Amino acid sequence: MSQRAIIAFKDGSAVPSATLEDLKQQLLCYQEQARLTGTQLGWDYAEAAFPYTFETKPGQEQVGFLLRGNHPLYRSILFGVGTHDTEDNVSHYVEVVLPDTSTQGDSNKGNELCKYLARTWKAELTLFNGRKMYFNPRK
Repeated sequence: MSQRAIIAFKDGSAVPSATLEDLKQQLLCYQEQARLTGTQLGWDYAEAAFPYTFETKPGQEQVGFLLRGNHPLYRSILFGVGTHDTEDNVSHYVEVVLPDTSTQGDSNKGNELCKYLARTWKAELTLFNGRKMYFNPRK
């Protein structure tokens, strides 16, 4: 059974919402930070920190994208954005899905990427196991 994590934008978040392009740019920024860390350490840390390539299925460019693993320990993670309409407001979120074929490495890397994104955007994160982490300022 697939698992999912939700990064929800709340009042006080750094941004009110994110597009797929914003999401992809943040992941590329994460990859660049890992590359710079690897340069300082003297080894190819970027490959270990982000062992995925971006893939988009034709016709589904507006729905989401897939991170396809390029190492046997990693297979795939799906990313998408959406909105939740209620009577009085509209809330935006990023959804991260681990397909049934995902490995434990995908789960661990998915948690790491979700925490990075939620921390960067100061958003509320619901992890794959249902627990919540609050990076947004709350009063």
